[in-house]
Amino acid sequence: MGDRFVSRGFVGRRPDSGGDTASRIPPGQYLTDDFPVLSAGPTPRIPLDTWEFTIDGLVSQPVRWSWAEFQALPAREWTVDISCVTKWTKLDTRWRGVSIDDLLAAADLDPRAQFLVAHSYGGYTTNLPLGEALNGQAFVAYEYGGAPLEPAHGGPARLVVPHLYLWKSAKWVRGLHLVERDEPGFWESLGYHNRGDPWREERYSGD
Repeated sequence: MGDRFVSRGFVGRRPDSGGDTASRIPPGQYLTDDFPVLSAGPTPRIPLDTWEFTIDGLVSQPVRWSWAEFQALPAREWTVDISCVTKWTKLDTRWRGVSIDDLLAAADLDPRAQFLVAHSYGGYTTNLPLGEALNGQAFVAYEYGGAPLEPAHGGPARLVVPHLYLWKSAKWVRGLHLVERDEPGFWESLGYHNRGDPWREERYSGD
């Protein structure tokens, strides 16, 4: 994967606000210590011996990992704030997983690839420009709070894109499909904002 894929569309992150809790809560949000469970459908239960993760679409050849192979990839810890479109924000959530940068580095991306569509077990989809997923901005997590990620929160593995509303962090993720043109996902097709930046209150189409 060339450097141009790492830098394309990258707009940076909101500066670290240090210990000022209030300044870390996006407008219109309230702080919670809970982790509410909200899903578009029933919780799928995926046996680890059948789970797999695939990168396909605009790549020279699809890349696929089994659960054991995915666990063997370089992983790291993230501590991030997350915000849901239903107006709750949770600070300092702790995750472990594999960065999207490392996953895409394993695929030979076609230069036309500019967007990705995350596909989940259960049929859910969501879309992202590549620039929103690279440079450490997104990862596939399989642990939360030091323990395996529970199915209710998207386990065995979920996409986490902490700088966008949480519907972009697809639960039960099973792969990324690289495309040239944007393809709205489940909620985006039903009137949610195509980008979903909490700091701009991009909740619904037209916001």
